[in-house]
Amino acid sequence: MLGNKPFHVSEQVVAARIELLNKMTPMELVYNKDVQAYIDVYTVRQRDHLARIIGLSQLYFPLFEEHLDKMGLPLELKYLAIVESALQPKAKSTSGAMGLWQFLFHASRMMGLQVNSYIDERCDPVKSTEAAVKYLKYLYENFHDWSLALAAYNGGIATVNAAISKSHGKNSYWDIRKNITAEMRGYVPAFIAVNYIMNYYESYDIVPIKPAFNFDDIETVSIDKSVTFRQLSRLLNISIEELRFLNPSFIMDYVPVVTTPINIVIPKTKSELFYKIIDEIKTEKGPVVADLPPIGDTENRIKILHTVAKGEFFHSIAMQYGCRVEDIQFWNNMKTRDLLAGQKLVVWKRLEESPWFFVCETEFSNIFDF
Repeated sequence: MLGNKPFHVSEQVVAARIELLNKMTPMELVYNKDVQAYIDVYTVRQRDHLARIIGLSQLYFPLFEEHLDKMGLPLELKYLAIVESALQPKAKSTSGAMGLWQFLFHASRMMGLQVNSYIDERCDPVKSTEAAVKYLKYLYENFHDWSLALAAYNGGIATVNAAISKSHGKNSYWDIRKNITAEMRGYVPAFIAVNYIMNYYESYDIVPIKPAFNFDDIETVSIDKSVTFRQLSRLLNISIEELRFLNPSFIMDYVPVVTTPINIVIPKTKSELFYKIIDEIKTEKGPVVADLPPIGDTENRIKILHTVAKGEFFHSIAMQYGCRVEDIQFWNNMKTRDLLAGQKLVVWKRLEESPWFFVCETEFSNIFDF
């Protein structure tokens, strides 16, 4: 939610504020034109998106802080998850990285995260945070410099070491920056900008959009029977959408219990009921495929206008946007499958939840050499 007050803040004020934040952390927070460019993206062009992120921080930051404190790491690292995923636990990058902390498939196995047809622990807020914190500690022990550790989190230890070698012994992030990838060049400035914005967003008249639950509203319970979200929804009188929001690691709306109980997250208001009905829960076999959505479904999709090219077929359009021919017909009230070159079609494209950093990267195409 956004107010109507002016939200311009002078560069001198921003620089002074970042210097103050820098004095309160062992991480290096500096102000420069690249950091300011990211601040402008967050506070001007992506204000609505930022308002949702700030709201979600009430759900995830207490979890992040608990694990960072346990490992003795700077609490400011919690902001890294905003750069990585915009606090979307099911965010997926173009390279296939998943979750709040954006682990690739093989990296997740290395970090002990389970990924199979029913569970993707990269999307589990608790387990992925444990893995990310351990990895960040390991990276810092390699460099003893948090900016280099952040760059390595994004681009790998080998890339950072190679950049140091090319920089004739210089080993600060800003000195080696010209020798790292374009994505890594924007990564630390984005992190600094997020630190600033999350502390001073009120100056830009940005009001958080609060999610359905915050950290104090939820509780983790253990279940020893395989069960679908549909059964849990019925017994607990909670929507399937809420179960999905609280339990993003379960694929196909199914909790598979094999040998040991599995933790699930429910609203605290439902915990007493859960223990009352636990004996009523019946073991269910997992779905072979996810339920087929109704024709014309627009959930998790974004509306666009497609212009039919010469020789283009219905099926090629449907494959391009991750939908069915029948969906396109429904959205356009079409009775036949006849197409004409130049024809305009309303199409609801499947929404891929790309990390916030890549949203910003698009914004910077005319600012930096990305």
